[in-house]
Order: sequence, then C-alpha cells, then structure tokens
Amino acid sequence: MLVLSRQRDESIMIGDDVEIIIVDVRGDKVRLGITAPKNIPVHRREIYDAIQREKREKEKPQKQQEKESQAQQGKKPQAQQEKESQTHPSKKS
Repeated sequence: MLVLSRQRDESIMIGDDVEIIIVDVRGDKVRLGITAPKNIPVHRREIYDAIQREKREKEKPQKQQEKESQAQQGKKPQAQQEKESQTHPSKKS
C-alpha cells in the first residue's frame, strides 16, 4: 500500500484519468473530491461491498439452476469438468 501525505487543496493522480483532491480536513474526517471518467465506478467501501454481496447472491440461484439442468441432462458440472481436465490433461469429457 502506498501511503501519501497531502494537505487541503492538494491532489493525487491515479493514472491519467483519476484525480483525488483533499477538499477539507476536520478533526478525524477528511473530505475527498474524486474526478474520474464515467466508466470507472467510484463508491465508498461499504457501498462497494454491498454491491459485491448482491452480485454473489444473484449468481447463486443461477449456478444452482445450471447444476440442476446439467444433472438432468446427465452432464458433469463445469467446475468438475475443469478439475478433471487439470488432473488429466489428455482426458476429454
């Protein structure tokens, strides 16, 4: 982790497109301004974590449905096929 010291109205550049500006410092709180292209999502960590949790929850039913569908068709789950191909590279499923 890179740790930098900055004062109010100073900034940090991340690549060519992302700028983080120290807007204000009051006691133990720091206010940041972030300039980034629209295609780069910027979230507080707790919001980012909630988004990731939601994505994982949405994937669970899809993966379960995929497993059930493969079981009905007599196919092995994708993870098992990949594992077997790693342990037996010459074996084809």
